[in-house]
Amino acid sequence: MTQTRRTFLTNSGLLMGGTALGLGGFASPAAAQTTLTGVSYLPPSYKALSYGSAGFVERLNASDAVNVDYYDSGKLLKADEQLPALRAGTIDFMFHTTSYVTRSIPILGITGLPGVVEALYENPGRIAKGAPLFDLVNEELAKEDLYMVSMMGNILEPEYIWSTDAGPIHSIAEVGGKKVRVVSFEATKLIEGFGAGAVRIPSSELYLALQRGTVDAAVANISTIIGRSLQEQLDVAYKLPMTAYGIGLFTTTQRWDSMGEDEQAAFEEAGAWFEENGAAYSNDVIYKDEYWPMIEEAGLEIVEPSEEDIATLQEASQSVHEAWIEEVGPEVGERAIALAMGNEA
Repeated sequence: MTQTRRTFLTNSGLLMGGTALGLGGFASPAAAQTTLTGVSYLPPSYKALSYGSAGFVERLNASDAVNVDYYDSGKLLKADEQLPALRAGTIDFMFHTTSYVTRSIPILGITGLPGVVEALYENPGRIAKGAPLFDLVNEELAKEDLYMVSMMGNILEPEYIWSTDAGPIHSIAEVGGKKVRVVSFEATKLIEGFGAGAVRIPSSELYLALQRGTVDAAVANISTIIGRSLQEQLDVAYKLPMTAYGIGLFTTTQRWDSMGEDEQAAFEEAGAWFEENGAAYSNDVIYKDEYWPMIEEAGLEIVEPSEEDIATLQEASQSVHEAWIEEVGPEVGERAIALAMGNEA
């Protein structure tokens, strides 16, 4: 029976017990399919963001070993409820944008560091499954009983600065004094350092905030722009790579280890498709062939950053790097940045 959000939250203790105790028979050839409960708060309307997760679930559900009970759009759990539910064992896997959980899972901050994300985005192999950086992230996650099956093969295209005709931004010099919507810690530090006021506004409220002048600009991925039709309220796309994120496929190490061989194999097979196609299709097909042409059709001015602004960004990024390294520890932090930048074998 399909659960509602209310019955799920009411019965989560029973769910956890059933999940943990119901695994003993999975290795038997006569056992019924394993049912795995998965969640994402991303709606299908975010085409580029939901493409990979939807494809993974479809392939996992088609296996002989696993039946999937999947809830997107926050139907079962809100974004801030997913990680606690995964840790509690009330769900079996989740898709989560890294930018939302870097405060809870600091090692994932490597996917959003300014001055690093452009190099990471342009070199997909650096955070691909089995790469040294991917393995380093999982080593740190394992300390918290978490396992990242895949980071969809790469991070998504960086978040840029999108501004209105009332407060256009073509350079870092024009950021000062503006009210800019941000989400991540990394972008907040940068925007404030550039002299702007950082404002936290949910994407669902951003259209009206831009329309009414509550904010002059937004730091956002193009998926948010198109997914919320924000191009209707914007005038300039200033492509300064402020931050970025990936969409990780997570379970817990305990849950992973308790799966039978057939269930793990089905998960890995679906995960391999997610790894190969998740970010690649979004970055190389949806964004390039569909979303950016929509931005051009809407009449936005697209501005590439000058070499001077890139240098200013790199300099301003150092304080963000230092704060993050202090969180994860010098040995891990410095190695992660080196791997992301391609400076370590």
